[in-house]
Amino acid sequence: MDQKLRDAGRKVREEVLGKEYVDKALASADDFNQDFQDLLNEYCWGFAWTREGLSRKTRSMLNIALLAALGRSHELALHVRGAINNGVTREEIREVLIHTAIYAGVPASVEGFRVAREALKDTEA
Repeated sequence: MDQKLRDAGRKVREEVLGKEYVDKALASADDFNQDFQDLLNEYCWGFAWTREGLSRKTRSMLNIALLAALGRSHELALHVRGAINNGVTREEIREVLIHTAIYAGVPASVEGFRVAREALKDTEA
């Protein structure tokens, strides 16, 4: 366990996904999933998202493509909203999903567009 990395990860996670979302996720942690929440903060957000090699905007666009390709709709919606926080535009999200159609398949992109449209409505409200 690296507490410094975990703290840095929580900070990035809050900046991307919103403090309210992260607080809710951590408040709902229990004996069953606490270790998983720690893993997310330390490795996903702390190790991967704090690296200097890619900007947060680029990481967000990668996440949109990967999550759409994998059909992970719930996480895709979350990361579309996070992408807006990281400066990704609606037009860039559209282009990422079109590009995803070519390399991951049209059905994945159809679902990606559906999820992204709803998530973008949330960010505009």
